Amino acid sequence: MIKCLRWLCPLILAVLGFSTLAFAQDPTGAETLKANPQAPLNYVWILVCAFLVMFMQAGFAMLEAGFCRVKNVTNLMAKNLMDYCIGSLCFFLVGYALMMGGDWHGLWGTEGWLMTGKYYDVGKYLNMFWMLVFCATAATIVSGAVAERLKFKAYFIYSIAVSVIIYPIYGHWVWGGGWLSSLPFGLGAIDFAGSGVVHAIGGFVGLAGAMVVGPRYGKYIKGVPQAIPGHSLAMAALGVFILWFGWFGFNPGSTCDAHHLRISIIAVNTNLAAAAGACVALLAAYLKTGKWDVGMALNGAVAGLVAITAPCAWVEGWAAIVIGLIAGVLMYASVRFFDNRGIDDPVGAISVHGTCGLWGLLAVGLFADGTYGNYAIEAPFATGLFYGGGFNQLIAQVISIVVIFVWAFGMGYIVFKLMDVTFGIRISPEEELLGLDITEHGTPAYPDFVQLNR
Repeated sequence: MIKCLRWLCPLILAVLGFSTLAFAQDPTGAETLKANPQAPLNYVWILVCAFLVMFMQAGFAMLEAGFCRVKNVTNLMAKNLMDYCIGSLCFFLVGYALMMGGDWHGLWGTEGWLMTGKYYDVGKYLNMFWMLVFCATAATIVSGAVAERLKFKAYFIYSIAVSVIIYPIYGHWVWGGGWLSSLPFGLGAIDFAGSGVVHAIGGFVGLAGAMVVGPRYGKYIKGVPQAIPGHSLAMAALGVFILWFGWFGFNPGSTCDAHHLRISIIAVNTNLAAAAGACVALLAAYLKTGKWDVGMALNGAVAGLVAITAPCAWVEGWAAIVIGLIAGVLMYASVRFFDNRGIDDPVGAISVHGTCGLWGLLAVGLFADGTYGNYAIEAPFATGLFYGGGFNQLIAQVISIVVIFVWAFGMGYIVFKLMDVTFGIRISPEEELLGLDITEHGTPAYPDFVQLNR
């Protein structure tokens, strides 16, 4: 350790010194108070919304921990913490440049590494932070799909891959001026706040991870899926309420402009879809089992939130309800579909974020009402099939759906499979029975009860 520090400390000091001499500039950029007196309001609006999105990490942590067992709670807290930490560093250093740093043939960005030069700018830093909290959200979704059996070091590597490559490059295709946003249909593929760019990415990388790592011990007996109850429905419910609250930053904040009065419609649509998703998922579970399954209702609320994220600015309130209702049904059917095919997803992340993320993208092509432009551009307006817009926007959305599934699942499968072949990503059966809290971290979340709740 001492030998390591002897060469590491001088290296760090040298890098810091070089950075100060070579890269330091006055971070004012083109946007100044004189040029844009309204800038402070927009900056505060975007930052406050970004803070809400960052707080959604707490929601995901509570939801995942509640739906999993006592012996793995510390592990889930660690994974959600590291998602944000790794995402923050990797996206700042590399991810933002690939996503928003110019454009190379519609495929990826080519400048802005380490946010230096002209990227050391107040506006660029603001945009980077906004995209960063979305990046961390995409990464943390996967932790639920592979919960309770994935090695912690494998999680580190996968989180880096999402933050550096998988999220930024697809994000560039849609939000950074890439090829999907330039399709010759409608406005090109559009996704207002990330049903695809954030949620479907996380959901289908999670699908790849769940397939490679395999189901938990005891999940299937003679091929029949068995229920493995989580340890705290109260914790899961708290997580959903935090997520619901954070989504009022996620969606309205994606206007990136405090002066867009459309934020009221976006907020209402977000709320309606979540409520509709929760109600219909609860009803679907009751019709199937005769029980009012609160866990399904919680996932139904998140499914509605995921689905409305892409079309939230472009649809009327009644359409938001329909989108949420369909999302709740799709989530319930999708959970059963994957469960019956040997894909163990302890928290339903694949169905909630993957399946309903694709539905959200499709909904834009159906329900966009032609009254709002493409992000901050006031014209042309996004118009879906049901409002006389024809099939153009719908075709663009379908292309985006196909691309995101192939990209997210394909890249996720490659990452997880390479790790599995190289060092093995799954803990041993003995470690799984004891729990990751003890075997990976040496710290049970509930030391007084861990022996009774294995």
